[in-house]
Amino acid sequence: MDRFSFLNAAHTAFFADLYEQYIENPDSVEPSWRAFFQGFDFAASDYGSGFTEMAAPQAQQNGSTGIQPVSDYSGMPEKLQKEFKVLNLIEGYRTRGHLFTKTNPVRERRNYTPTLDLENFGLSSADLNTVFDAGKEVGLQNATLQQIIDHLKKVYCNHIGIEYMYIRDPEVRKWIQNRLSNNENQPEFSAEQRKHILEKLNEAVSFENFLHTKYVGQKRFSLEGGESLIPALDALIEAAADKGVEQFVMGMAHRGRLNVLANVFGKPTADIFSEFDGKDYDDDAMFDGDVKYHLGLTSDKLTQNGKKININLAPNPSHLETVGAVIEGIARAKQDKYFPDDNKKVLPIALHGDAAVAGQGIVYEIVQMAKLDGYKTGGTIHVVINNQIGFTTNYLDARSSTYCTDVAKVTLSPVLHVNADDAEAVVHAMLFALDYRMEFGTDVFIDLLGYRKYGHNEGDEPRFTQPNLYKLIAKHQNPRDIYAEKLITSGVIEKGYVDTLEKSYKEKLEENLEASRKRDLTIITPFMQNEWEGFKQAGEDEMMHKVNTAFSKEIMDDIAAVITNLPEDKKFIRKIEKLIDDRKNMYETDKLDWAMGELLAYGTLLTEGFNVRISGQDVERGTFSHRHAVIKVEDSEEEVVLLNRLKDQNGKFTIYNSLLSEYGVVGFDYGYALASPKTLTIWEAQFGDFSNGAQIMIDQYISAAEDKWNNQNGLVMLLPHGYEGQGAEHSSARMERYLQLCANNNMYVADCTTPANFFHLLRRQMKTNFRKPLIVFTPKSLLRHPAVVSTRDELANGSFHEVLDDPAANPDKVKTLVFCTGKFYYDLVAERENLGREDVAFIRLEQLYPLPVEQMKEMIGKYKNADDYVWAQEEPRNMGAYGYMLMNFTEVKLRVASLKAYSAPAAGSYTRSKKRHATAIAMVFDKDLFN
Repeated sequence: MDRFSFLNAAHTAFFADLYEQYIENPDSVEPSWRAFFQGFDFAASDYGSGFTEMAAPQAQQNGSTGIQPVSDYSGMPEKLQKEFKVLNLIEGYRTRGHLFTKTNPVRERRNYTPTLDLENFGLSSADLNTVFDAGKEVGLQNATLQQIIDHLKKVYCNHIGIEYMYIRDPEVRKWIQNRLSNNENQPEFSAEQRKHILEKLNEAVSFENFLHTKYVGQKRFSLEGGESLIPALDALIEAAADKGVEQFVMGMAHRGRLNVLANVFGKPTADIFSEFDGKDYDDDAMFDGDVKYHLGLTSDKLTQNGKKININLAPNPSHLETVGAVIEGIARAKQDKYFPDDNKKVLPIALHGDAAVAGQGIVYEIVQMAKLDGYKTGGTIHVVINNQIGFTTNYLDARSSTYCTDVAKVTLSPVLHVNADDAEAVVHAMLFALDYRMEFGTDVFIDLLGYRKYGHNEGDEPRFTQPNLYKLIAKHQNPRDIYAEKLITSGVIEKGYVDTLEKSYKEKLEENLEASRKRDLTIITPFMQNEWEGFKQAGEDEMMHKVNTAFSKEIMDDIAAVITNLPEDKKFIRKIEKLIDDRKNMYETDKLDWAMGELLAYGTLLTEGFNVRISGQDVERGTFSHRHAVIKVEDSEEEVVLLNRLKDQNGKFTIYNSLLSEYGVVGFDYGYALASPKTLTIWEAQFGDFSNGAQIMIDQYISAAEDKWNNQNGLVMLLPHGYEGQGAEHSSARMERYLQLCANNNMYVADCTTPANFFHLLRRQMKTNFRKPLIVFTPKSLLRHPAVVSTRDELANGSFHEVLDDPAANPDKVKTLVFCTGKFYYDLVAERENLGREDVAFIRLEQLYPLPVEQMKEMIGKYKNADDYVWAQEEPRNMGAYGYMLMNFTEVKLRVASLKAYSAPAAGSYTRSKKRHATAIAMVFDKDLFN
């Protein structure tokens, strides 16, 4: 250890206070300090012009509270040297005390070096009775070294350990230190509060025991070993309501979920018992449901102080940590809708498992959103239910980091490590986390260190893989009984008190079990239905019903005037000026391109009172530089959003370039759409196939949530798609995967070819009285294709067309009728013109799901001389829509014109890609060709 290293850790605020005291009255400071101040000319030293600026630049950068060491101790009294060493000891506890806590309830902690022994700080037992001024740094006056150490151990090394010294803001660190010093970081609850904690602990323990005896061997993913979570969540809701929180949005995995639903959210236990009994759902249910420990709930809770708070537990799949992104989106939507100027009113809380929070990459994506304008929610309380094991994997095999919560350091969020056996410490930590979030509006983590009483599920045998650990767990008391003994010893309760609590609670459970078994069906309470009043569930008839998406031409002219004129008092680059002028010209000449059709769709919806939110990588400008929804002033980079300057705007337009994430951001935007059905919520991929980074969200939520959880959602996914020779990763949006997921009217899938149809498709998404996810395969080269234009009349007076006829075909001459989608249509038309063929017609399927079968039949009837029916696609045969069409359209036999099957979507060579593309086109016009 460097002889002078303790000076690095000395707290400048302590020196500053002492120095000011010396300046005012030199005789008021201890003689050693007086000699120190007399011996150094701080104003002329290397420390800077002022005493309080002594923190070194490097120390400021890395978040240290230290100063640079002086070069020599010459002339410094021994007492003064020891003052510095005590300050270094204090800093040691603050920085490393969490490594030496009593936070593990079932086994010894790992050994860490160096320890906090006195000798490591240049002190010894001979100094224990010496009074040190450095004690003022921790709020102690005239304290001996022994008193200072006792204080530090209580604050930093008891049942709560805290990591926070990496936080760079000294005011935040000071707030934490003051809060920890208050009552020495020890819980202080009244007798009534302690009884209430015991009551909630009893509910947690008794609920699990009841299920264990009534449903032997059934999976329930019990909370046993972490039951103190229940009084902690209860205390959090009560305290949050008192601080003005009005809505509470929580996500968690399966572990302990049933307990939380019953004892925190107030879900009727009779409903839970019906789910255990495996009964079918009520006759009106339009969904297949999900296992009981995946279901969500929304309820209104009245706190003990008479405050009403809306609490939401989001449904989730087995795919761990996905729901964390969803609840952030839900929370942000609620904040934007109800409390746009005060995000403290909505509190998100994410419950994690230790293996999942350390192992799942989406956690990092979510944490990186925490301070971004498009995704921040004013701070999330993260609670890890730390079982010290993941299914069968020991924690030493599950992560490389010291703690499972080390991802918190990405955003410099404090972490509290708490012994789950100490219920009061857990509640105390939760209240600290709440105060921190409300004070600073940033994330805070609690690592609730407990154990898992049984295996991964109650039918599993954990002794296969952790025999020694489970010997310890088998002998270990539950947190309720541990706490009850503590309260008996302290005279708060008498023996038999817990027996009375347990008997009363279990009698209620027995009554509810008996009532549930008189029911024939299970009742599932939909999640967050308060946000969905007025919306209906839709089947195929409703989805295929023609929706009125027409719009006033006069008002559209006003919208166009705003979005085709730059503010005259600001300077923009010449390319932007030209682009906006071109848009004005195209509107006047009645040739609207894709970008104009899209922007006008947003503008018309905004005037009708709908909000529009778009996010994704580079969406403000657009990957292909077509959108320019946000325009930058040349000199200042001030952002100008023309769509928010509309004269009669009743909705709000927001668009955000996202972090480089698909999984997390799609989850967030899905959650946003779930809580805000009157917002057109759009996620756009940079290239269409990049959406496969969010495949779990697509599979588990977007395609299946209505069937599993009865949740509607109107999220729009814009996926650039088209073969322009850009290689395997920039061609295909993997159309086949979305079509494979389509069933039971779960979503819309579209591939539009005109700006007008895209305009009406986006408007239809909002004008229906139901919501379905919308997958749109959007163009790249067609964004500027001279033939891809629409008129003002087509926008104002038209509607969305699921099928588009061939405007150039003569039905009497057509022998070959070709069905196709997207960009390939324009390639085929160009080749038809090149060949001078009049016997081929191209029918565009603008909507692939639900498949417009009746309209396709009408086209077949119209072209009655055709005897050759073709499905044409630019994708390889095993991709695209061909397989889907074979399964779902049997009116005529379709021959296929496409590339042969490939493992990659496209070739890397532009020459090879062009050759293959030409072959697919040739097959359309020559039925004898087969690739």
